[in-house]
Amino acid sequence: MSHIEQYNSDFGIEGQVTFKDGQGDMPIVEVNNTLACASIALQGAHVLHYQAVAQSPLIWMSPEVTYAEGKSLRGGVPVCWPWFGPHAVDKALPGHGFARTVNWKPVASAALADGSTQISFELVATAASKAACPHALRVRLHMTVGSSLKLMLETSNLGKTTFTLGAALHTYLQVGDVRQVRLEGLDACDYLDKVDGGVRKSQQGDVLFTQETDRIYLNTGSVCTLVDPSMDRKIVMHSQGSASTVVWNPWLETANKMGDLGEEGYLNMLCVEVANAAEDVVLLAAGATHRMQISYTVETL
Repeated sequence: MSHIEQYNSDFGIEGQVTFKDGQGDMPIVEVNNTLACASIALQGAHVLHYQAVAQSPLIWMSPEVTYAEGKSLRGGVPVCWPWFGPHAVDKALPGHGFARTVNWKPVASAALADGSTQISFELVATAASKAACPHALRVRLHMTVGSSLKLMLETSNLGKTTFTLGAALHTYLQVGDVRQVRLEGLDACDYLDKVDGGVRKSQQGDVLFTQETDRIYLNTGSVCTLVDPSMDRKIVMHSQGSASTVVWNPWLETANKMGDLGEEGYLNMLCVEVANAAEDVVLLAAGATHRMQISYTVETL
């Protein structure tokens, strides 16, 4: 029996959860119910698509994304774990950790009473990932696909010493025109401006977008709202277990250097990331579990 057949036997739900080969022969799981649909790649437990019934897609994927083993996917919801940004000590290790480029396995699925579907994945450790992070950790990503998309990243410290944990759900949100949106909920928060060399600044009012933006907002609240007039909608984000919010758009010059965003793709995406990063990393005690979660709900303006 193939892995796909085994996953369908163990975790498939007739009419709701189906495992199959996706683009580039990358295994994916498709979720369909009366409330929404979604697709997730098993590499990285990477959300590729989510769309509630009668709504436009929430998630942006680059039209020039490459589906290849061990290569991070441009768009969707990459999982940055167990560190965010460059490694604190060894700069040769991959930025944002290794979770987004290794395989995850399904560990649970359920059809919920409200019509939504829940599915859980666990990272499959490799020799390379163990070498990069020898500490004994278990990480799972729990997803609920319904009228809202809910994600919970759960990290358990199975070792005997405290572990410094950094993480983010690097969500690419679909927008009509990033120059017209505004991000509410970060007024008066301090942030590290990575475009300006990491200088600490303070946000005044809503976040607007007129140039490259790469910021780690610190000690943020639990609600952010992305208001998008050109799509006649707002995306309301409720988070827990997170102290940081990362906001990123590469703008034209940097996007052209990246080469995989598509022509003017930067205009149709904005990353708003629930995170524990920079000075907001988590000191995870031996035997403890940390849960970082977020929900995305789309409302009409």
